[in-house]
Amino acid sequence: MAQLPTQFSELLEAGTDEAGRGCLAGPVTAAAVILPKNFSHPLLDDSKKLSDKQRYALRPIIEKEALAFSVAHCSIEEIEELNILHASIKAMHKAIESLELTPEFIAVDGNRFHAFKEIPHQCVIKGDAKYQNIAAASILAKTYRDDLMLALHEEFPHYAWDRNKGYPTKMHREGIKTTGVSPHHRKSFRLLPEQLQIDF
Repeated sequence: MAQLPTQFSELLEAGTDEAGRGCLAGPVTAAAVILPKNFSHPLLDDSKKLSDKQRYALRPIIEKEALAFSVAHCSIEEIEELNILHASIKAMHKAIESLELTPEFIAVDGNRFHAFKEIPHQCVIKGDAKYQNIAAASILAKTYRDDLMLALHEEFPHYAWDRNKGYPTKMHREGIKTTGVSPHHRKSFRLLPEQLQIDF
């Protein structure tokens, strides 16, 4: 994986990423991870490129080896109030704020971020496939959010969240069409195609 620019190479660096931005239901979840400078693992990659088994195998390794890590959620209410972009950034800020160590530099997946305090940052498009600390954050964000959606599935089985984790699959939308929306749906999102829209 790549390295950030040389002028930042000696700083205590956190990687941050989010999961669930494109979902119709559930929170948006972010993680922040500070890895040791010499950390490397052959499986560590963008969480979307890994299987469930690989992600869950990597999670305890990341948590054991990280100098610090944190996971944070932004709720449905925060998503509806702020919009999904700003809620995603807020979740990243929450995760960084909760780290046991204060980073000196932040590597951010994607192309949008709001400065966190006075800490310099760099946005990296597809950073979860390029930088180990962002990849580690992507895995923690994804697995912790999946855990939450699996728990919600037990209460709301109609939407098949055990399979889709809140993403807009055909089965999820069939559940919305036949059962209606749950308290965990993002009502500002287009939950169904126009011809199937339901009243809230």
